[in-house]
Amino acid sequence: MRKWVLIVLVAAACSRAPSMGSSLAGAATPREAATLFMGAVKSQDLQAMSSVWGNAEGPSRDNIERNELDRRLVLFQQCYDHDRFEILDETIVSPTARTVRVQVTRGTRTKIPHFKVVRGPSNRWFIEDLDFPAVQSDFCARPD
Repeated sequence: MRKWVLIVLVAAACSRAPSMGSSLAGAATPREAATLFMGAVKSQDLQAMSSVWGNAEGPSRDNIERNELDRRLVLFQQCYDHDRFEILDETIVSPTARTVRVQVTRGTRTKIPHFKVVRGPSNRWFIEDLDFPAVQSDFCARPD
């Protein structure tokens, strides 16, 4: 009986559709990188977050030790969790870098971090800097 349960569980796990952003690291555009990241935050999908958060060398999941990566992603998930978000605009910084302004709303509070998005391998875009100070004071504060 245990063997059948294990087989069913493995089959179910293998047949699941890939999570957002997991099939190909990064995003096709800077705006899509921000959208994928914020969607992964909302769904608490650390794997998807790690596939779009990175730098010119590629996704963070390939460049940071696993324990450190998980620690940072959990913190980002807590601090960027939102009721809604909106991509406001995108500014060209250089041929390989953009700034994407994201309006993040949680309850009655709204913050606008400036995500630095860079081009990486295979012309994919990765969020290199999440402008953590923009959300840290209000969204990361622990309740008293």
